[in-house]
Amino acid sequence: GRGPRLKRYRIATIPGDGIGPEVIAAAVSVLEVAARRFGFEIALERLPYGADHYLATGETLPDAAFTHLKDDVDAILLGAVGDPRVPGNEHARDILLGLRFRLDLYINLRPVRLLHPDLTPLRTDRRTDGQTDGERRIDFVIFRENTEGMYLGRGRTEGDEYVAEEVNTGKGVERIIRAAFEWARARGKTRVTMSDKSNAIPAHRIWQQKFKLVAAEYPGITPEHRYVDVLAMEMVREPERFQVIVTNNLYGDILSDLGAGLVGGLGLAASANLHPGRAGLFEPVHGSAPTLAGKDVANPYAAILTSAMMLAELDEPDASCALERAVRAGLAAGVRPPDLGGTVGTRAAAAWVAEQVSRH
Repeated sequence: GRGPRLKRYRIATIPGDGIGPEVIAAAVSVLEVAARRFGFEIALERLPYGADHYLATGETLPDAAFTHLKDDVDAILLGAVGDPRVPGNEHARDILLGLRFRLDLYINLRPVRLLHPDLTPLRTDRRTDGQTDGERRIDFVIFRENTEGMYLGRGRTEGDEYVAEEVNTGKGVERIIRAAFEWARARGKTRVTMSDKSNAIPAHRIWQQKFKLVAAEYPGITPEHRYVDVLAMEMVREPERFQVIVTNNLYGDILSDLGAGLVGGLGLAASANLHPGRAGLFEPVHGSAPTLAGKDVANPYAAILTSAMMLAELDEPDASCALERAVRAGLAAGVRPPDLGGTVGTRAAAAWVAEQVSRH
């Protein structure tokens, strides 16, 4: 008789604009190798949404497509959206924020991990013999609240006064803080750092209240608080000490790009938009970089590392680790795209990683 049926994951890709299609094609080539190597199946579906589709049809993300993504897929892999032919970027906002808000993907998860010691702009103290004293171990995650805060677009303009409103709800704040503690506990982490600006913004006291409340349920984890300005400074001064950071939408957006800068830039930055039990939305952070499109120079590593996050969420930890290990090996072997000082093209870098995944 036949052996056990392979696990099969339905993955929708939205390659999007600019370099999006190139990095998604690169990531898919690696995912297909991982599926064969680790014994699962990927059913891929390519959706056309992006600037071309919007300019041709006036459609951003139609309701039928949204319903399909909500009900019929296991994960969504998004390349990048943004195109100079749509100066208001309304299609990008509709697709990206539409999916985040309408699917209620309240967790934006951004890992900050140093994959090779020479990728950090931070000084490593050198001994007289030219050896470094212990490689820097930067390895933390940022939990950014993804459905509230400043990004709801609430506010008003009255004469010369432009008002943006930041919305925090008790439910919204509590669930992102709880997600951070749950993640920490599942991985044996011992510290969760919450960041707000409650000394200047009274509304942020809800973050203080909920943090105390939730932290009490996780006795094995030390809760600590940092005002966001102090945290930004400490992330530069001593990034090694952080494990899990949790904060609001705006601060999380800013701090996670700072984190990316500490470990090699946006060409290596992966992200996941999650709601436990639902299909997640996975996207490299780097944006569509229209001026680089079609030149085979875009760094595919962010999209490949984003795919590794997707595999982890789909409960394929071995395949997930294999992708990350292969990217590390590529960086160590000098397989580096132009943004990391190398000369290796998008397709060649992806092919190198795929070969590595197939053999190890």
